[in-house]
Amino acid sequence: MCGLTGIVTADGRIPDASQLEAMNTAQAHRGPDQHDQRLLPGAGLAHRRLTILDPTSGEQPMATEDGRFTLIYNGEIYNYLEINRELEKAGYAFEGHCDTETLLRAWQHWGDDCVHRLRGMFAFAVWDAETRRLFLARDRLGIKPLYYALTAAGDLVFGSELKTLMAHPELSRELEPRAVEGYMALGYVPEPLSIFAGAYKLSAGHRLSWGAGENTPRSEAYWDVDFSTQPAPTEDQACQELQSRLTDAVRMRLVADVPLGAFLSGGVDSSAIVSLMAGASEDPVKTCAIGFSEKGFDESDYARRIAEQFGTEHREHQISGDDFELIDKLVEVYDEPFADSSALPTYRVCELARQQVTVALSGDGGDEDFAGYRRYRLHANESRARARIPEAVRKPLFGTLGRWYPKLDRAPRFLRAKTTFQALAMNTAEAYCHSVSAVPEDLRDTLYSKGFKRQLDGYRTRDLFNSLAANANSEDPVSVAQYLDYKTWLPGDILTKVDRASMAHSLEVRVPLLDHEFVGWAAGLPSDYKLNRGQGKYLLKKSFESKLPNDVLYRQKKGFSVPLAEWFRGPLRKAGQQALTTGPLVDCGIFEPAALQRIWSDHESGRRDYGTAIWSLLMLSRFLERETGAAPAAPTPAATHA
Repeated sequence: MCGLTGIVTADGRIPDASQLEAMNTAQAHRGPDQHDQRLLPGAGLAHRRLTILDPTSGEQPMATEDGRFTLIYNGEIYNYLEINRELEKAGYAFEGHCDTETLLRAWQHWGDDCVHRLRGMFAFAVWDAETRRLFLARDRLGIKPLYYALTAAGDLVFGSELKTLMAHPELSRELEPRAVEGYMALGYVPEPLSIFAGAYKLSAGHRLSWGAGENTPRSEAYWDVDFSTQPAPTEDQACQELQSRLTDAVRMRLVADVPLGAFLSGGVDSSAIVSLMAGASEDPVKTCAIGFSEKGFDESDYARRIAEQFGTEHREHQISGDDFELIDKLVEVYDEPFADSSALPTYRVCELARQQVTVALSGDGGDEDFAGYRRYRLHANESRARARIPEAVRKPLFGTLGRWYPKLDRAPRFLRAKTTFQALAMNTAEAYCHSVSAVPEDLRDTLYSKGFKRQLDGYRTRDLFNSLAANANSEDPVSVAQYLDYKTWLPGDILTKVDRASMAHSLEVRVPLLDHEFVGWAAGLPSDYKLNRGQGKYLLKKSFESKLPNDVLYRQKKGFSVPLAEWFRGPLRKAGQQALTTGPLVDCGIFEPAALQRIWSDHESGRRDYGTAIWSLLMLSRFLERETGAAPAAPTPAATHA
């Protein structure tokens, strides 16, 4: 795991060494073991290394013997030995045992198409000194990040994190309106946008080639998850194949020359991964877990039971739900506004893991692979209802009910029908966007100023979902929802959250459930192998019934859900009030000040629960304060509130 960054100049000049060094220093946390840079006519490449394999070789930037190709790379290629054997047959020799050399030789031999040979997580750049072209690529699921932008001078800058681009003095800091809308809708900025106009994320499963003087770089997809249903195996056959494929994915990720362990939450996914690690390891697996002082959120007892069952070296640490000191740290870690409140405990569990290991395996991806989220079940139910009613009747009927039915936050669930009515008036993609929105579109429209709406020019985040759903290669509503999550939620929230939190502590996280071959196989399974009679992750749970306790497999998942409503009426009251009534949100021109004041008053009085919206606005406010240099309000100590 590492960090990469670089500059390609529009006029072929050698980039400024101090600028490149500043960009590389900004990502020092990603690679504390080694760092270097290489300056060439037309390009400068820099790298920070966290050594995982073969510490005696693999220094970057790495160049071919003739100096034509120079590589910088972040990630792990798990099938590198297999690729080495193929390349050795073609006449290539290897000096060390590091996958960096494998990737460089693979590029040398196959060029752009080398990405099809790689099984792993990666983001990399290759500079071709002969053709003066830069090539960028990102892994299929978006586990490793990569940003790029054109400066006003026409230079291309790129890096593993947005902060590397921000260290370049010519990066435009103008906000991108569509990114703000995406953030307000989802709680993160969906790719390919970044919060800054003109700066972009290279999307998951995409590659890019660019030469000096060309127009805006254009990327292309080299892989996509395919939900077209394949011939269905029997349930028993599918369970056996799942075990075989996932065991293979785990074993590939156990190769390291540094201490290795796992996150263990006590849920299905992490418990399954730990069980397979224990079966493949001679030594006890090192596991870690975070417990919470609020018993309604705490799953550490289950994690402890799994640790005892598989004889792991287990460590756990309890944190309080009011871990406020991290709020400003999150702005620094994530660069862009990021409103997933579970980033707080994620940061802490990475901090704990790094005390004993350099590499940790996680259970991320199980919910996306096997339709584990509750929202998939709700979306399937809504889709069945939507299919029974003609569109000419459905849209006007439920659109009207959705507009006029009151928002009953405190009512029993069966009376909280406003969101369902609104979703039934929409198509599948728009309804799913509505269901995953942190701040609903009608509330966003109330908050936005007239000037900002003009900047959006009619654009809303549902437009992104509509365009993505057109490529889903399935009419099944659950499969479409999974596809949308692979394109938005997974790279934009889950993987971003874990990458930044782990790399802030120089920790590498590997994700067996997101092995692209495993993902592709799972996508081709019938939908009812994933969501069966309301049971999400059906096949995954069935496959591990012989290994894991029944109450681990089939209990209701707690997760960690911050009590935002109470926070903003208690210890975060002052911070929330300042953000919505006097801070940069009021002056930035994006929002109507009166609307901000109104939702704060309604929430503070208890008339409505706007906790999620206020959290999103607070994190955006802290981002804007960093950009303008304003001083934020500190949270009130929780102990002063009974």
